[in-house]
Formats: sequence, C-alpha cells, structure tokens
Amino acid sequence: MWKNHPKALPFLFLSEMWERFGYYLMIGIFTLYLKDVETGFAMTEKEASDLYGTFIALVFLTPFIGGLVADRYWGYKKSIIIGGLLMGVGYMMMGIHDKSILYVAMTLVIVGNGFFKPNISTLLGNFYSEEKYKDQKDEGYNIFYMGINVGAFICNFFGAVFENLFGWTAAFMVAGVGMFIGVLVFVLGTKHYGDKTDKKGTQPGDMPFSKIVLFILLPSVVFGIIGWLIKGVASDANPEAFIFGSDSTDAFIFACIPVVLFYSSLYFRAKDDEKRPIGALLAIFAVVILFWAVFKLNGSALNNWGDKYTDREVSGLAKDVTDNIKLTKELEYKKDSVAVYDNAFRIQKVNGEVVKEVNYPLYFRNVAPEKMPKEGEKISVWASNLTQSINPFWVIVLTPLVVAFFTFLRSRKKEPSTPTKIAFGLLISALSVLVMVLAVKAGSNGSEKVSVLWLFANYGVITIGELLLSPMGLSVVSKLSPVNITSLMMGGWFLATSIGNKMSGVLASMWDSYDNKADFFWVNFGLLLFATFLMFALLKKLNAVMREKGIN
Repeated sequence: MWKNHPKALPFLFLSEMWERFGYYLMIGIFTLYLKDVETGFAMTEKEASDLYGTFIALVFLTPFIGGLVADRYWGYKKSIIIGGLLMGVGYMMMGIHDKSILYVAMTLVIVGNGFFKPNISTLLGNFYSEEKYKDQKDEGYNIFYMGINVGAFICNFFGAVFENLFGWTAAFMVAGVGMFIGVLVFVLGTKHYGDKTDKKGTQPGDMPFSKIVLFILLPSVVFGIIGWLIKGVASDANPEAFIFGSDSTDAFIFACIPVVLFYSSLYFRAKDDEKRPIGALLAIFAVVILFWAVFKLNGSALNNWGDKYTDREVSGLAKDVTDNIKLTKELEYKKDSVAVYDNAFRIQKVNGEVVKEVNYPLYFRNVAPEKMPKEGEKISVWASNLTQSINPFWVIVLTPLVVAFFTFLRSRKKEPSTPTKIAFGLLISALSVLVMVLAVKAGSNGSEKVSVLWLFANYGVITIGELLLSPMGLSVVSKLSPVNITSLMMGGWFLATSIGNKMSGVLASMWDSYDNKADFFWVNFGLLLFATFLMFALLKKLNAVMREKGIN
C-alpha cells in the first residue's frame, strides 16, 4: 500500500489514526454522558444535541485561524504538536464532573483541533506536490482517510469497556492517551518530513495578521455576543424568542458572518489567474455544508436511534463473549403500568406521592411485547456507543474497493474528475437517508425496537457517498488552492464542515418535535437532494477550472 507513496505517509496515517481514536471515542460517548442523570449532567435530548452541535461546529471553525498561524508563523510541525497536546489534555479533563471544567475541556479540544486538523491534511498534500507523486494524490488521501477510520472504529470498543468497568472519567482518559500516542508517532516521523513542514511566511498581497484580528476575529467575537444577546419575536412555539433555536446557535451563526465575508473577499482580491480556482472552492464549500449537516447526525440523532430504538439485547454465546469482555450492561425490568418518563427519569405515584427514580432503564419503553422480560428479570444489552463504529467499519472495508475502482478507471483514462466524484457522493448520501425512513416504518414509528442491521445499511450507503466526498474535498483543496494560502483554504473546508456540524445539531435538537420520525429523515433527504442538484448544476464550470489547472 505504501510502495508508490511518500515515506512520510505511514507516520501521518498513524498520527491521524490515533488522533481520531481519541476524538471519536470522546464524540461516541459525549451526548450519552450529557444525558446520563446519575453520573452525567441529566440534559434533555434537545439540550444535549444543541451543545453537541455547537461543540463540533467550533471544533471545525478554529482550523481557520490554525491554518493561518501555521502558514505564516509556526509552520506545520509545531502547530500539529501543540494542537495534539491541547486536545489530549482536553479529553482527560472532560471526565471531571463539573460543568465549568467541561467547558474549559471543550475549549482546549476546540483550539487544539484548530492547530492539528488542517495542518496535518495540508502537510500530506505538500508531499504530493512533487511530480513523481502527483498522480497518486487522490489515492494518498483515501489511504489517509482510512487511517482516520481505523482509529474511529476501534475507539468505541475501548470506550464501552472502560465506561462499563470504571465509568465516564476512565473512558475520557483513554481518549486523551490515544491523542498523546498520535503526537508521539508524528514526532517519530520527523526525519521523513524534510522542508515540507516549514512555514510559507507572509506572501505579497496577504492580509496582515493584525488586520485579520481587527477586521475578522474581533468582529466575529462581537457578532457572536450580539447573536447571544439579541432576541427575536416571542411566541408559543418560541417562548424565549431565540432567532435560530437557542442562544448558542444564534451566537454561532452571527459569529460566522465576518469569517464568511473574509473568505468571500479572497475571491474579489485574488489575482486574475487565481479567481476561478478560489471561486470553485468556495462553491464546493457552500454545497458540502448540507452533507455535513446530515452526516454528523451520527453522534446525535443516530446515536439516539442506536440507544433507544435499536434492539441491543444479546443472549447465548454472544452474551457470554460480550459479557466477558465487558461490552454489555445488565438491565433489570420493573413492570409498572402507570409509570411515565422524563428524559432518563422514571416517574410514578406511590401512595399518592410522585416518586422520581433516577436512571431507570428506558430501554424497555419500546420492546416488543413478546420480547418483554418478566418482572425482576435481567437482560444484557451491548453498549450503545458501539453503533458509532459502524461507519468507520464500512470505511475500512470499502476504501480499498473504492481506491481499486478508481485506479482501474484511471488506467483506462476514464476516471471522473474530483468535482464529479463529490456530486455523486452527495447523491448516494441522499439515498442513504431513505434507509432510515424504512427503519422508522419497520419499528412502527418507534413503538418497537428494530434490528441494528438498519443502521448497518444506512451507514453502508452513506459511507460510499462519504468516500466520494470527504477525502476528495481535502484533495481538491490541495489541488486548487494558491500556494500561499493552502492552509487557509483548508481552513475554509473545515469552516464549511463547522457550519454543517452546527446545522446538524439544530436538526438533531428537533428530533422530539416530530411525532412521525420518518418526517425527520424526509427533511434530511430533501436537504441532501437539494445539495446534489446544486452540485450537478455547477459541475460543468468546476470541471473547466480543473482542466485549466491541468488536473483531474
């Protein structure tokens, strides 16, 4: 696999694998931790989804500044190491059960990712700028992307075991250890990096950093504060008069305005030969926002689906195996025909008084009557965060097939352009949502649990779309960006991801407002279908720009 690629690739592959091990372990348990009423923060589905959306949005917003600092001042090596260390510390602090410390930990992860994520992707692209590796760039990014998903696949098993044995704190500590291993591996590969990690410095025509702070970052903070404070029109449906659903959502959207304007200004200030490539990238950024809005439901709405709507009971040999490796929990069934539920509380009347039982297993709320255990009987269920490993499982399985398929097309000179791959990626992703519409119908709108195979099918389809879009997006940024602003434009890709992530949180927070859960997924299907039509409409112009640059 490494034969025709730069010697640095294995180290970048393993560094990213361990970094994603930590990140996805944390993300896999984040909303479950927030909603846990006994040892978490007892948040509702709406509160947890909103905080999750804001968090992952900010995680992908900071690459804007992280890429800029690496390009002009620190270089890639220093930025990646500092970013990784900040993230590792942040993960470890998350397990400390204090809301203020949780927010500090989230801030460290947000800042750390800003320095790590765009710069390791850009560093990889630097090696493929050499003529002998130029034709392997897409393949190199696909291999790199597989490294991301190896880490994302194995981490959830570690998270489940350590959470079951020792609690949330231990699981978050394991995420931190994974991140530190990633930093160590990156440092060990130093001798293979050469001058590719060097900063590019300020180029003629670049906006001075002081002006970026004054005209971009400071206005972003000010706009964010305005978004937090300003109120819309109060109504029965919106009693607190939020403009976009919550204080954090309002603040985020307002804060993005100056940053979006800055990226737009890059096009208008660019040299004539750079305008069309920058314009093409900005168009792609706009379209993929909707992809991320739906794709990132994996950590919120789909995590919730795996937790509450999926049959997770194990028995026989499977029970013995999973019990021994601590991937399961025992739940005791308590029959009570008058009980009602609020988040993870069981509320009932005992002798006329309301009694709230903490952390009553909600798992039994929608078990099919014929599968309901007897009073006092215990069952074993596998940890719900394991559903987060389904998507990376498919990436690992399908990446070699996708790479081989496009290698075959390339040998016959029929390989589609990168924008064409992205367009078909959006179309296939839209089709994946229809699987969840069928899953809702199979479970009679959530009244009965359904097989985990529905999630396997959904993730299997959207993973094909993801492989045609996400690594291709990283590749096209590297191909089209003017040399002096490559990291900055990579930050633009992550800005689009950030906005999509926040939209994902907004979508997920609306889950409980849909009586018919199929309607929730139909909305997601509509968003992706719109993005697909838009991308195909832009395809002719985007392909023309690629040909002008002499690339595919």
